[in-house]
Parts: sequence; C-alpha cells; structure tokens
Amino acid sequence: MSGEPIRYIERTRSYYAALGYGAPYRWARFETVPFLPVGRPLAACRIGLVTTAAPVKPGAGDQGPGAAYNAKAKFYKVYSGPADGPLPDLRISHLAIDRDHTTAEDLGSYFPLAALRRAAAAGRIGAVGPRFHGLPTNRSQATTMEVDCPELLARCREDRLDAVLLVANCPVCHQSTALAARALEAGGIPAAVLGCARDIVEIVGVSRFVFSDFPLGNAAGPPHDPAGQDATLALALGLLETATGPRSTVASPLRWPGDPGWKRDYCNIERLSAEEIAARRAAFDAGKREAKRLREETPPA
Repeated sequence: MSGEPIRYIERTRSYYAALGYGAPYRWARFETVPFLPVGRPLAACRIGLVTTAAPVKPGAGDQGPGAAYNAKAKFYKVYSGPADGPLPDLRISHLAIDRDHTTAEDLGSYFPLAALRRAAAAGRIGAVGPRFHGLPTNRSQATTMEVDCPELLARCREDRLDAVLLVANCPVCHQSTALAARALEAGGIPAAVLGCARDIVEIVGVSRFVFSDFPLGNAAGPPHDPAGQDATLALALGLLETATGPRSTVASPLRWPGDPGWKRDYCNIERLSAEEIAARRAAFDAGKREAKRLREETPPA
C-alpha cells in the first residue's frame, strides 16, 4: 500500500455503498484530450491560479485548521480575488480532505500563491495573473462543464493569461479541476493540474498533471515546507515548458512527512465500526441537506 497511490474511485465507491447509497457515482471519462503548447518562454508568461478553496464565510461555523467537514462553507459560483496584496483567507473545510492526517493549517499546501509570487520574483515566470479564481466543487459534471468552465475561461481570458495552474483538494475537486483544465486548453489557454488523486485526474484526461502522493488537501506541497512547495510548483512550471502532448504526468519525488500509514485510513470502510458508519451516514445526509439549501439560495449567474 505504501508505494501505490490510493485508488480513490474504488475507495469512495465502496465507502458510499457501505453507507447505504445506491448506484455508484459515474466519474467523467474522455478518450481524447485537448493539448496546447505554451507559446513563449515562461519568463515572459503571465500565469494564473485556480483553486477549489473557499473564502471564509462569517457566521458559517468553524472553518479553521482542523475543522470538521462544513457544508455551510460551500460556494456554487465561480469567484475571483486579487492576486496581489495580503494572501487571501481561503479554507478547505467544505471539502472531503483527509482530516485524519492533515489539518489544513498551511495555506501554501493547498493554495500556492506565495510560491507563484516567489517564482515571479526570481524571474522564473513573467508575472502572476492579476486575479486568482475559485472553481466550485460540483458533483454535477454538466453544471461544471456548461456553467462553471465557460465562466472560468472568460475570466482567464480577461486576465490575458498565458497559462493556468489548477489545484485540487477533495476527490470531486480533482474531477472539477480536470474538466476545467480541459476547457481552458480547448479555449486556447494551456493548463496544468496539481493534485493527489491520480486515478481521478487521469480517467478524466488532462494535458499536464503533477501528482503528489500526499493526503488530500496538500496538492501544492508539504505543509510548513516552503522549499517543498516551491519544488512542487517547479514541477508544474516544468510541465508547461516541456510537455509535448496530452496526458503528461509527473510524480513528485517528495514523501509525506507525517504518519506513513495514512493511505489505509481515507474512506476505508473496513476500518469503521457499525456505529461509526451510521454516524457518518447521518452526517453526510445533513451535509447534503445543507448543500441543497445553499444551491437553492445561490442566485443564477
């Protein structure tokens, strides 16, 4: 297990079946993958950043490091924020990250804006895009492709980006960012995904993927390790430069600094008692109700 990536599609299918849900979720799958080379040296390129993290919502409950899953913190429309000035207060409490083995204390482990700024300061890239963009994590593939991706593409075009990095967190985030990367590539903007769920990204099919074999929530590098985060970003920038065709994947050589047994725990139904399974089913149902309420209250674009 320690040397093999988690098969998240299989793991989550077994998990939700044991919780009593019906037909397994059908993940997006494409045989062909759009690919567009970067047209000029990265030192002359403006690079954008897309995240599935959410701005803190006052009054929506605990969203801080170590918070339990919080459906009230979800968002359902593409948003944007300034990429200069103080680092934004973004959280991932609304996502199914690995809460047993990571606490999301370090923004740099899931939102690499600081690393991207360092790359710009060093001349590795020409500039950071003027805004970063938030992509909703939506189980509806149709909504992601027909609503969120066109809006994201339009904003990236407004920013005149030469390439975009997309950072995934939870399992569905990996599908959403992969679908968005495909849309950006097809729309004329090269893209690279950074993630920890290799099977999900590769079944969707993207041009460039940086795989970090870490607990979900750390796709931008190890927490509290700026050098490791810079190294992870460097892999993505290298792929933008060197990939010659679609489905180019590079695996980070970095190793998780925490508990080496983390892979056995995530959504592993065999490690849960009947009482724990019932409690998780109840919590998941409550989260779905809250998410449904938020979707219904979100005004249309």
